[in-house]
Order: sequence, then structure tokens, then C-alpha cells
Amino acid sequence: MTKLKNILIRRIETEGPISLADYMAQCLMHPKHGYYQRERVFGADGDFITAPEVSQMFGEAIGLWLADRWIAMGSPSSVSLVELGPGRGTLMADILRAASNVPGFREAARVHFIETSQQLRALQKQKVPTAKWHDDFSSIPEGPALIVANEFFDALPIHQYEKRDSKWFERSVGVVGDDLGFVLTQPTAQFALVPASLLGAPEGSALEVCPAAISISANIAEHLSQHGGAALYIDYGYAHSAPGDTFQALKQHEFTNPFSEPGKADLTAHVAFDRLAESSLGKGTKAFGTNEQGAFLMAIGLGLRAQKLATRADDKAQMQILSELKRLTAPDEMGTLFKVLAVQHPGLSNPPGF
Repeated sequence: MTKLKNILIRRIETEGPISLADYMAQCLMHPKHGYYQRERVFGADGDFITAPEVSQMFGEAIGLWLADRWIAMGSPSSVSLVELGPGRGTLMADILRAASNVPGFREAARVHFIETSQQLRALQKQKVPTAKWHDDFSSIPEGPALIVANEFFDALPIHQYEKRDSKWFERSVGVVGDDLGFVLTQPTAQFALVPASLLGAPEGSALEVCPAAISISANIAEHLSQHGGAALYIDYGYAHSAPGDTFQALKQHEFTNPFSEPGKADLTAHVAFDRLAESSLGKGTKAFGTNEQGAFLMAIGLGLRAQKLATRADDKAQMQILSELKRLTAPDEMGTLFKVLAVQHPGLSNPPGF
């Protein structure tokens, strides 16, 4: 039994079942035993690999997309370049390297990371030593901003609901026998965030809502509406909300029981991109997408970049480049499951890739 599991069982035995959102937050961000306090999370020797770790071409393409939006903004002399959940800092390092080829962009960009894990902050500092760190978006300076979030929203805590006997109950986490597991409780106030169109789902259906994602995307949209700029959200999820259970745990690149080893596995859920767009539109911004990652990356030039790199590479390196391109764009890899949404000030021209 992990130390965090023992802590959670004692708490539940004393206070009663906790929400799934609370469980996820404790498992991922507990200051001592949380998953993101671990030394190795990303990469082949961790539990999962994100797109920036697959290939530097991903970050380079995103960097040029952001630079294009900076030019569309009128090339302001100072712009906040913000990344939410920057992992090991790989994406931002690639963004800065590629965008440095755009005259004036690197001098204008002020890098800001939204990161609560001290262990990850230390890794990010090695890659981007000039960055400034924030616990949340509220402390980002006023002024124009370019924002990117790659595999950030999927790790935000969700609430789940299940329909039994024509009524909706909340799936909470309780002590089941000698272990942790789901128990049904009365819905909490967050149930009001579930779209009314989904409440007629069949018996036994599950619904999910992520209050943090709705709140954060609204806060970002408000900033962009007031100060100008654009945001790019890339994650795995669905374009339109529908009933379904997407809560999952990943350890050593394999799915595992989310209750077996709290703090030792990554916990995620699919992102409802229509809810991100809806909350953004409510703040006066424009939303573009949702597009599939493969189509988006090819539209902004990833295929051409891979072709250019391959022409200068030997046979082994060419095979590696083509493998990376397939991993990022193929329907049976990351190309279809991963989606892309752009949100920006209404005065900007339409963004590339949409």
C-alpha cells in the first residue's frame, strides 16, 4: 500500500467518501506523495511520452504558429509567452529555438510557466532558465499574451455522475472492502455544469464535467479579450460532449487500476473541447476548431519540415524522422485522438491550420 493510499483511506474512514476530483487532485499534486513530485514521469523511462518528447518538429511547428500570431498582433515589443503544464520544458525550448528565426520575436517574448510541481520546475529551469513561474494563470502580467497548453487539460480533476433508477448520482471515492473504489453519493453543486442536453442519457450512463478546465479557459479568454493575443490547446479528447467514462490511469506506458497505487500512476480524462470553446466564447474571444492534431500539424507545415530534414539525413535518420511524423499525425497514432483548439482576440486574422 502506498503512503498516499493509507492517508486517503484514513481520511475517508473519518470524513466519508470524497469526490473523484478531490481524489485526482491528491493523487497528482499531493505536496509530498503526489504523482508529479516523482523524479521520472515523462519519456521512455517514465509513464508516458508527450508530443514534444516524440519529436522536436512538433515544438518547432507550434513555435512558428505562435510567431505568426505575434505578427498578426502587430509585433508588440513585449508579449507574455505562457505555457500551462510545461512538463520538462522541452516544448518551450523548441518553440523558442524555432521562433528565434522570426526577427524581433525572441526579444519580445517573456516566458511564463504555469506549474505547481517543484520537481518539474527544477527540470524546466534547466531547459528555459529565463522563465518565470506561477501557480496559476491569475498572476500572469497584463498585456498581450501567446498561450499554449499541450496535454494540460487532461490532467485536471473531473467529477463523474452515473444514472441509476432514472436518477443521477455522483461517483465518489470511498473505502470498498479493504480497498478504494467508486461509491454513489448525492450530486454536489458541480452537477449544474453538466450540459442539459446530456441529462436524458440512458440508464447506466456516465457523465463527466471538469470545472477547472471551464474556469481556466474562461480566465484565459478574458485576458485575451482585454489585452489581445491567442491561445492554442492541444490534448486528447472529443469535439462534442457525450456520455462516457474516460477516467484512466497510466503507469509505465500501460493502463492500470486508478485506485491500486495512488500517487504512482498518471490519472487523466478526455478533454471536452466544446466546453473549452463555449467558456471562451462567453468572454468575447473567437474560437477555431476543434481540429484533429494530424490535420492541423500537416496544415501548418509539419510534413514539409520533415521532408526538409529527411533530405539532409542518412537512411537511419530518415527512418526516424518518418517514424516521428507518423506518430504525431497518423490516425492510428496521435493524429485523430488528439484535438486542437485555437482561441484568440476577435480582432486577429484567422489562425493557420483552421
